[in-house]
Amino acid sequence: MVRAAPTRATALRRTYAVRTYGCQMNVHDSERIAGLLESDGLTEVADVQSADVVVLNTCCIRENADNKLYGHLGELKALKRERPAMQIAVAGCLAQKDQAAIQARAPFVDVVFGTHNVGRAVELLHRSVEEGPLMEILAESEAFPSALPVRRDLAHSAWVTIQIGCDNACAFCIVPSVRGVEISRPFDDVVAEVARLADAGTIEVTLLGQNVNSYGRDLSLAARRQGGAGGVAPQFAELLRAVSAVEGISRVRYTSPHPKDLRPETIAAMAESPAVCEHLHLPLQAGSDVTLAAMHRGYTAERYLQRLAAARAAIPDLAVTTDLIVGFPGETDDDFDRTLEVVAEAGYDSAYTFVFSPRPGTEAFGMADAFVPADVVADRFERLRVVVERSALARHRARIGRVEEVVVEGPSRKDASVLTGRTRQNKLVHFASPAALGAGTVANVLVTAAAPHHLAGDLVEVVARPRHKTRIPVTAG
Repeated sequence: MVRAAPTRATALRRTYAVRTYGCQMNVHDSERIAGLLESDGLTEVADVQSADVVVLNTCCIRENADNKLYGHLGELKALKRERPAMQIAVAGCLAQKDQAAIQARAPFVDVVFGTHNVGRAVELLHRSVEEGPLMEILAESEAFPSALPVRRDLAHSAWVTIQIGCDNACAFCIVPSVRGVEISRPFDDVVAEVARLADAGTIEVTLLGQNVNSYGRDLSLAARRQGGAGGVAPQFAELLRAVSAVEGISRVRYTSPHPKDLRPETIAAMAESPAVCEHLHLPLQAGSDVTLAAMHRGYTAERYLQRLAAARAAIPDLAVTTDLIVGFPGETDDDFDRTLEVVAEAGYDSAYTFVFSPRPGTEAFGMADAFVPADVVADRFERLRVVVERSALARHRARIGRVEEVVVEGPSRKDASVLTGRTRQNKLVHFASPAALGAGTVANVLVTAAAPHHLAGDLVEVVARPRHKTRIPVTAG
C-alpha cells in the first residue's frame, strides 16, 4: 500500500535525525541535508528512536564502513517495522560507491543518494512516499554544495566549501571515485558567502576541500580554453588573503592541503593575513620514500620536511598536525623506521594515525600479496603513537604559563562545569569559568597544565561576547 504523502500541517510536526560518518566534507554535507530538511518543515531530534526521517551520511574510507552501515540499518529495520511511516535514507560516499548493493541488502531503505545530489534529498524523500524505494546516484554534481540551505551546530564557526572532488591518484584513497574530479567554486561566490556569514555573526570559517591548495587550477584551465584575459584565475593564496580581509572574520582555517601543492605564496599568505590561524595540517602519510612512491604521493620525505621548515620559518608559533598510515602494502621494517625518524624530526603537535585499510576500487586493494601482518601493524602503530605523543606533549608543555586566546565551543563532554575552546593553533583547552560563557565567546586563558591531546587553564578575562544574530538556518545562495 502506498503511504499518503504528509500534508504541510503534519510536516511541521515531523522530525529528523542525521548521523554522520567520515571526514569534514561529510560533516558539511550533513549540515546541508539538515538545512534542506528544516526548510521543508522538519525539526531535529537527538534520538533516532523518535525520528520520522533518519539519514545516514556514510563514509567508505575505512574497511569496516560497510559493517557499521549495515549494523545501524539492522537496528533501524526493527524501528521501521514498528513505525512503517518512518523514512530511512542512506547518503554519502558509501552510497555513491556501492549504489544498488545497499538496496539489495536493505530493501526497507526508502532513499539512496550519492555525494553529487545532496540537493535532491527532500525531493527524493517525498517521491518515495508515492513511488516506493528510490535510488539516485549522479556521476557529477548538479550544484555546488554551498548553494543549499544549511543547519549549523555552531553559529560562530562555519565550514565553507571552496572545492569538491580530487585529481590526485593516491593508491590508498577512494575519494576520487566517489567525489569526482576537482571543481573549484568561483572566487567571488566564496568571498560573498564568507561576507554573509560575517554579517550574521560568524567569526571563524574553515575553507574546505579535498586538496584546497590546488584551488583555482581548473578555473584557470577553463579560462585559457575560452581565451579569457590572462587565462589565470585566482589561486588559493589569493583566496586566503581575500577571506582574511572580510570584516568580522577573525579566524580563517583550511583543510586539507596536499604537501606537493604547498606553494611559497600560500605560506606567505598565511604569514601576512592576520585572520589566518597559525595552524597547518600537512598530511605526511609515510616517511619512507619507497612507500611514498608506492602511494603516488608526489613528494619525498626530504621535500616534505623542506616545505614544513619553510612554513615554520615564515609563521611564528605555527602548530603542525598530520595524517599517518601504518602498514601500507609492502612497508618493511626499514620503511617504518624511516617514518619514525621523519615524524620525530617534524615534531608534530598532534597526528591522526590510521592502520592501512584496503578499499575496493583503489590500487592498493590489489596489493594483497604485500599486505603487512596484523600483529606487525599493531606493534608499529603503538611505536608510532609513542613518538607522536612525545612531541605533542613537549609542544603543549612549552605553552604552560602563556595566555592563549580561546574561542569557547561549550561545556566539556566529561564535565559540564568545565568549558572547552580552541586556540588559534586549534588546540583544545579545558578551563573553569565562574560564569556561563556561550559558544562563540572569545576569552583569554592562562595555560596551567598540558597533556598530549589538550591544554588546561584558568580564565583570565572575557575578550568578546558572541555576536551571531541567529543559529539556524543560515542560507547560502
